[in-house]
Amino acid sequence: MDTEAQNRSKDLVLPGSKQDLAQQISCLGPTKYYICGYFAAFTNIATTFPIQKALFRQQLYGVKTLEAVRQLKQDGFRLLYRGILPPLLQKTTTVALMFGLYEDFSCLLKRTTDGPELLTRSVSAVLAGTAEAMLTPFERVQTLLQDHRHHRRFTNTFDAFKALKAYGFREYYRGLLPILLRNGPSNALFFALRGPIKESLPEATTYSTNVLNDFICGASLGSMLGIMFYPINVVKARMQSQVGGEFQSFTKVFMTIWRERDGKLSNVMRGWHLNYHRSILSWGIINATYEILLKLI
Repeated sequence: MDTEAQNRSKDLVLPGSKQDLAQQISCLGPTKYYICGYFAAFTNIATTFPIQKALFRQQLYGVKTLEAVRQLKQDGFRLLYRGILPPLLQKTTTVALMFGLYEDFSCLLKRTTDGPELLTRSVSAVLAGTAEAMLTPFERVQTLLQDHRHHRRFTNTFDAFKALKAYGFREYYRGLLPILLRNGPSNALFFALRGPIKESLPEATTYSTNVLNDFICGASLGSMLGIMFYPINVVKARMQSQVGGEFQSFTKVFMTIWRERDGKLSNVMRGWHLNYHRSILSWGIINATYEILLKLI
């Protein structure tokens, strides 16, 4: 009887105890989610950067696809991958944080709260997306390097970072609000729908069909979220293309773009179809690569 009581007391974990704290910290142990996210994003960026550059030109100037492609051809192949270092540094890190912090926050919240699983996972996704916003300076510099108006002003990534220093620390985080508005909600939707979408697909009986299902799952989510948050990215591109001067509000910048584009949503959304196809490819690659690496590590 005494032995049974002792065994039960060993299994009992008191909230706030050292044992409870150790269990919470153990959630943070595995790094494989970060590693898989990092290399999934690296594969994606190396593949889709030229498409992203053409899309950026459409977001910033409202030009049609053929005009954006013509501009890239005019710039030449030497400048085609100009600006790839910031997204390579930023996107690989943010996707690593997206998957890694989501798993860590989910684990911690499950152990410390009794809320519904959907709620804890949604909160975890939003927290992960908010943490990703710390890397806004990389997205900021990427915008400047992709804007042809700054080709002569900034020679490379490090030059752009150095030049922005003269405007103060806040200049690195110009465009932070649209990034926060995009990251949290899009992460929550991505992780909430990822499982159900894959379950709705035909059952995979081979390794290749399982990879295909992962690609379709990521592609479906990426294209949907890409369209939903496209106007926010248009505003972000406009905000971050400015160097120095007034820090305008999100609403003011959006209304400026709205008036410049004749008050038509179709003009604000110009480039969405290219973004749609890029998102299909990007998030299909990220999701499929992530799942492949997760099984290998």
